[in-house]
Amino acid sequence: MSNYYVTRREDGWNVKKENAQKSSGHFDTQKEAEKVAKKYSSNSGGGEVRIQGLDRKFRDSDTIPPANDPNPPRDKKN
Repeated sequence: MSNYYVTRREDGWNVKKENAQKSSGHFDTQKEAEKVAKKYSSNSGGGEVRIQGLDRKFRDSDTIPPANDPNPPRDKKN
């Protein structure tokens, strides 16, 4: 199980595995980076994908199956 972060850079968006030294990928759009981060997390057995907003604060976090969400969401957007 692996957690991934989608973070803003001046020249696009990065996907980085938790505690990794280097980025797992660099993308032009946040949507593309989020999609890839969820795929990576799913392939590693699930986990959390945390998504940073334009203000550099984390705006969302998604649990990727088969990981168990300790606090199932009330929101219906994902």
